[in-house]
Amino acid sequence: MRVVMWCDMEGVSGIVKWAQVNATSSQYEEGRRLYTGDINAAVRGAKRAGAKEIIVVDGHGAGGDHTFNSFIKDQLEPGAEYVLGYRWGSYVEPLVSGCDAMLLPGAHAMAGTPDGILCHTMSSESWYNAYINGVKVGESGLVAAIAGTFNVPVVFVSGDAATVKEVQDLVGKNCVGATVKRSLNRYAARCLAPADAQQLIEDKVYEALTNRKKWPKPYKVKSPVELKVELNTPDKTKDFVQKRGCEILGPRLVVSRGKNFWQVWDQFWHP
Repeated sequence: MRVVMWCDMEGVSGIVKWAQVNATSSQYEEGRRLYTGDINAAVRGAKRAGAKEIIVVDGHGAGGDHTFNSFIKDQLEPGAEYVLGYRWGSYVEPLVSGCDAMLLPGAHAMAGTPDGILCHTMSSESWYNAYINGVKVGESGLVAAIAGTFNVPVVFVSGDAATVKEVQDLVGKNCVGATVKRSLNRYAARCLAPADAQQLIEDKVYEALTNRKKWPKPYKVKSPVELKVELNTPDKTKDFVQKRGCEILGPRLVVSRGKNFWQVWDQFWHP
């Protein structure tokens, strides 16, 4: 079994403030420790389930040299390979060459989710909302659609209760969820202790990967595909002028169209 983990930081138990996830902030080192602990737990679960190849992608944009580079390297669980420093939403080699399952440890809810801790979509400074064929999605939905293009299902998610519900509503209730915290407001939560959260994640990853018959189907978007993104400010649209496959529909609205979601995403997101 070959699995990919697309990881984020805001969905980790104990993380409730931007200061824990931004590289220049006071609590970032604490956030890194919590993040690394949850990801290690997911890897342990995959190993227990018999995964022979585990590819772990750091998908957290912490800022500066720590962007997609927040794991504490000498504390990482052995038995996996870790993708560091690669631009978010772009590393698809394991999907192209053949992969069994996608896992989303540390995920967070989409922008505007009332009970989503640190909820946002991509960047609270750059984006408001994203829609795939009219369906509002967050980052987990974007990853699910990328994976679905290559017939890979999302089978596990960990994060707050709102995030687990968001992902299950999109890809199917059989996606196994590990709820490690529950929102009190956007910047406060009732959290499991890290050790308890990590045990839950390990056990739920094991459960997900050993029940292949129950896996949800890959999240495949019907062709033709349209990705519509509401940007935060009008000046952000300048990045899409004359970009292949993209059209500026309004002061803050950009659309990308194509035959499948990977084509649509790649032409929209390619630097």
